[in-house]
Amino acid sequence: MDQPAVLEARKWETSKSTFVHNMSLPVHGWFRFPAGFSAEWVASVIQDRRSEIGNHALLDPFAGVGTAVISGEQAGFKAYGIEAQHFIARVSQTKLFWRSSFQDFSEMGRAVLALAQADTSETPEYPPLIRKCYTAETTRDLYHLVSAWQKLDDGSAAAKLTWLAIVSILRACSSAGTAPWQYVLPRKSKARVLVPYEAFGLQLHRMAADMMICQQAGCPPQGEIILGDARVCTGIADNSIGLVITSPPYANNYDYADATRLEMTFLGEVGGWGDLHETVRKPLIRSCSQHVTIEKTSVVPLLDHLSDSSFHAEISRVCEKLYAERGYHGGKKDYHAMVAAYFADMMDVWSSLRRVCVDGAEACFVIGDSAPYGIHVPVERWLGELALLAGFKSYNFEKIRDRNVKWKNRKHRIPLQEGFLWVKG
Repeated sequence: MDQPAVLEARKWETSKSTFVHNMSLPVHGWFRFPAGFSAEWVASVIQDRRSEIGNHALLDPFAGVGTAVISGEQAGFKAYGIEAQHFIARVSQTKLFWRSSFQDFSEMGRAVLALAQADTSETPEYPPLIRKCYTAETTRDLYHLVSAWQKLDDGSAAAKLTWLAIVSILRACSSAGTAPWQYVLPRKSKARVLVPYEAFGLQLHRMAADMMICQQAGCPPQGEIILGDARVCTGIADNSIGLVITSPPYANNYDYADATRLEMTFLGEVGGWGDLHETVRKPLIRSCSQHVTIEKTSVVPLLDHLSDSSFHAEISRVCEKLYAERGYHGGKKDYHAMVAAYFADMMDVWSSLRRVCVDGAEACFVIGDSAPYGIHVPVERWLGELALLAGFKSYNFEKIRDRNVKWKNRKHRIPLQEGFLWVKG
């Protein structure tokens, strides 16, 4: 294999666990959300295991923006997704309307645009975050788009898709920078900012064209995104799942509630930082220190919950080290409680997955380890052991890439990795 081919193959391997290539794909690219994986990789996994899935369904218990569900339904399988973050669940649910009338959607979108452009009403007072991220003119035009949509919303698929078209341009029209994981950076400006009405028109055109392309390929059984809890596998019948493909929250202190704070603030769903916990964060897997700190989470009952695990003594020592280490850091983050809560939650996830999976089903978790305060947490091994405890038969980890190697401000030198945790049983 020549050098360019080797580099391309390596690039493909390391991009399987990222969302980046999805932005160029029909339907998948309607909303940017970095917590995910390659739709093309999902399609390849489904194709390889087509006979094993048989008449059973595909499940993604951490559905995000619906990558696995859309890939599953386009491959001809019944596909389910569970998502606890309500805003992201609404985005993924709306994407499943790709099979509806693109003519009706285009008509609704044009009506919203015309009504917005004719609107001369004054812009209401927005929270500080919005004032930092948009010019007055941009805020006005986006407000008129939202207001026009609210007036014309009839609950139809066309109206839901038009809502998504508005939501999907909010970042592109903001002058504020965005961190790699979607955190808004008001003090960092972008070089290229789109004009709202133009951006909305382009998004309408793209979405309608994607719908037409996908519909020409046929409309297989529709997937379903459930707003619910992966710890109980909300709405999924016993012994109904033949394949699980998912990427659960990483135990690396990323706040999934904050990822869509800009969009939710503009739409009036949250008024500020303080609203995020009750409105968004509370039902999520506990993977960030903010979550456990606000709830004053106690470590002891969490470790008791994990007492039957093979790594109980090991995680207890890790939590002790994290608690001791926090005293040497200004933020004094409760990583010890976060780690204990995360694995207690994931233990319940595996138990529920065992209930809904048929014998012989396979699960693939895209996952990475972590090292808060420089103390290593072997996430992939502990999750594999929890799968065995729940009744699955075996697991193995397939490394894809190294993590924590390119950030100049990284706090520790612990080598981290990301890859596929394959579980059978």
